[in-house]
Amino acid sequence: MKKMLKIYDRVFKEKAVQLSYERHNISELAREMGITAPQLYKWRKEYEEFEQGSFPDNGNVKQTPEQDRIAELEKKLKDAEVERDILKKAVGIFSKIGR
Repeated sequence: MKKMLKIYDRVFKEKAVQLSYERHNISELAREMGITAPQLYKWRKEYEEFEQGSFPDNGNVKQTPEQDRIAELEKKLKDAEVERDILKKAVGIFSKIGR
């Protein structure tokens, strides 16, 4: 018999994390919420690392604001490199025509 994987939404996870900071006995809280204590600790660690970016929906990648900024800058750099390469080729073509 296969064990069904439970999927918890972002709101549930955030509420569980908030409650875990308010309560002293995390194992008891986890039991009350129907989850395991290690799962709750994992959610807490994720929330501490990514804060508002924690628990993304639809398989989005969790990234810190700095990682988002780096990804944006890398995309802009790649676009600029492609434009540069196109212009280099155009200069080469026009220099052959002008002879």
